[in-house]
Amino acid sequence: MTIIATRPPWEERPTAGGQTAKGGVLFVVLAAVLVPLYSVVLTSLSDQESINLAGGMVLVPHNLTLESYRTIFTNSLIVHSLLVSVVVALAGTAVSMVVTVLCAYGLSRPRSFGHRTILMALVVTMFFGGGMIPTFLVVSALGGYDNYWSLILPGAVSVFNIIVMRGFFVDTAQDLIDAARIDGAGDWRILWSVVIPTSRAVVAVITLFYAVGYWNSFFNALLYLPDNGKWPLQMIIYTYTLQGNFIPGTGVTNGQHLGHQALAPLSLQMAVVTLTLIPILLAYPFVQRHFVKGMLIGAIKG
Repeated sequence: MTIIATRPPWEERPTAGGQTAKGGVLFVVLAAVLVPLYSVVLTSLSDQESINLAGGMVLVPHNLTLESYRTIFTNSLIVHSLLVSVVVALAGTAVSMVVTVLCAYGLSRPRSFGHRTILMALVVTMFFGGGMIPTFLVVSALGGYDNYWSLILPGAVSVFNIIVMRGFFVDTAQDLIDAARIDGAGDWRILWSVVIPTSRAVVAVITLFYAVGYWNSFFNALLYLPDNGKWPLQMIIYTYTLQGNFIPGTGVTNGQHLGHQALAPLSLQMAVVTLTLIPILLAYPFVQRHFVKGMLIGAIKG
């Protein structure tokens, strides 16, 4: 039996012009995203001759080489910064999710102590903050200067994410919670076995948001880590790519001849940029299907 989908009577039929315009807009948006990404990856695989021929970023493949990536993975500064970024992203995401889930669950329970007052206090922090200098002084006074935890704790919690997750938790079927309480479950068991499983979409999306935020962050490292041996990969990009400085230990100045190929500074910089893109590209497909449900519905409920 074949079921034919019918259009609701209030929905207009798409016109040929409208469909063409939508397709054109989508094509332009797709090109605006993919062409720069393609150029970054291709430039990271190009030698100095190809970059000189292109006048900068490469769009046509020519003399492809992996020398930039070989240089990166034999450079102790870059390898260590990559390890720092991975550890900070994993540890920071875990800390942020634990605090966000517990706070959102507490604020979602109508009989929890002071939940309305605490919620209002959290909302105020979304609009008013102490500023960069007071934050720096507090973190430094607590011993965070030149310590890795300064990359995690100062920005461990997002009030927006708490509010969105609270909206999901509030909508958890009360019958399920009551049934769990009758079976003798406490709040910890209810949170782990009832609330979180029924809110997987928002948990997945907010986890990705935290992970991407930690992975892309460099400003805390700029403030609190004076030693470049402790920098995450994003700080390496900021210092040695955006500011045009050369990466220590690579031996690259205006192009270094390695065998029969020339290693270009721009190629090395784009290779570092490409490394930062890979984890996001790998993680996004697993969470993409949760975005509409996790953020749109959560924002409406919140």
